[in-house]
Amino acid sequence: MENRWISAKSIAEHLGISRERVGSIFHEDLDMRKLSAKWVPKCLNADQKRQGCQSSGQLLEFFLARPNDFLSRLATMDETWLLYHYDTETKQQSMEWRHSGSHCPKIFRMQKSAGKVLASIFWDQDGILLIDYLPKCQTINAAYYSSLLVRLKDILEEKRRG
Repeated sequence: MENRWISAKSIAEHLGISRERVGSIFHEDLDMRKLSAKWVPKCLNADQKRQGCQSSGQLLEFFLARPNDFLSRLATMDETWLLYHYDTETKQQSMEWRHSGSHCPKIFRMQKSAGKVLASIFWDQDGILLIDYLPKCQTINAAYYSSLLVRLKDILEEKRRG
């Protein structure tokens, strides 16, 4: 119990018994299993956990008040990095109509270019409401999120009149 990361092989070698016997003792006699740690996205502090519980409680209250149209009133958001590749013109795309005696056009070989962009996507039960691509060299801050929420509010007001 002092070293829960020790392997069955190490225990068997240390005690001078077979690995099968170590496994039998663990599984049948001690009813123990070796489990991997569960990965979680991030470690939350007490305030973040409290805030999450409050948000969940509010959602539950909304659901209990109007269960039939709960999903129609809910919108959510996620962010993801999108990788893109710009492929240069292919040989097929560069083909031109020319007279039989003329020379073929020349193009210089270019390398594919790649980049990434952060996409913020808002959606509801009916589909996507807003997709925003973070401009190059801009950072995410309170002003950025505020402007996104204002745009989302306008879209929701247009979509959900009344």
